[in-house]
Amino acid sequence: MHTQRKTLSTVGAVSAAAALGLLTACGGDKTGAGDAPAEPSVPVTGTHWTVDDVTANGKKIDAPGTKAHVAFDKKGRATGNFGCNGFGGTASVKGDTITVGKIISTKMSCGEKIDNLEKTLNDALQGKLKAKVSGGKLTLTTAKGDAITLSSEQPAELTGTRWELTGLLNKDVVDSLPKSAAGQAHLIFGKDGTVRGNLGCNQLNAKAEILDNGKIKLGPAGLTRKMCPGDAMKAERELVKLFDSTVDYEILHDKLKLTAADGKGVNASAVQQGKPEQGADDGS
Repeated sequence: MHTQRKTLSTVGAVSAAAALGLLTACGGDKTGAGDAPAEPSVPVTGTHWTVDDVTANGKKIDAPGTKAHVAFDKKGRATGNFGCNGFGGTASVKGDTITVGKIISTKMSCGEKIDNLEKTLNDALQGKLKAKVSGGKLTLTTAKGDAITLSSEQPAELTGTRWELTGLLNKDVVDSLPKSAAGQAHLIFGKDGTVRGNLGCNQLNAKAEILDNGKIKLGPAGLTRKMCPGDAMKAERELVKLFDSTVDYEILHDKLKLTAADGKGVNASAVQQGKPEQGADDGS
């Protein structure tokens, strides 16, 4: 299998957390002038942690079936979802202690059961937390003994996954795809060196050589000749410009970003993680 460029397990953009920065670097104290920061004793960064349950005041609340998850990165961010609402905040990792600062989240009401889970998680996921990692499980324990249990989740595979296109990139600007293309525009990379899918209007076939340096060499786009609404055709013309060139790719848990040399590109989300569609890998 080809080496993926960056399989950092993190979450997609969260509106309430987008303006946040900053989980302090994932290191401990420096041991001396010029020394590199010590590695944390628990490897928590760079992983998508799905919440299994949270126990507070002796009462356990299960989270499966919700969107609840947490990710810590090395740039100083803690982001995720409490079950319905996205959140973001600052945090630092030192030894086996994670210190989470004030959290900002969206404010939707999602029903009494989810609201209760969200409030409990929000209260537990702040301040100094003792972290323990074992067998793909992470346990975060507060000073008063409340605990969150989480499981690591692997990032989506580049090949064999249906990547639904969600937004057009122009450097730091992201534009949503037209409604007429939403849910239809997608790409599926095959292990046979091809990519197929739909660009929001027309069906696509092209060569796609996945390189070892985090790049994909895309061949010219072979398209059907269907005429579609003007906004869909406009978006499709932008997407076609990515082909017959070499693009950078980056996988962040279930998100894929393809970026050309000029900073233009596309965002996509995994619809079928790691499950090849018929013909995706065998060239049919």
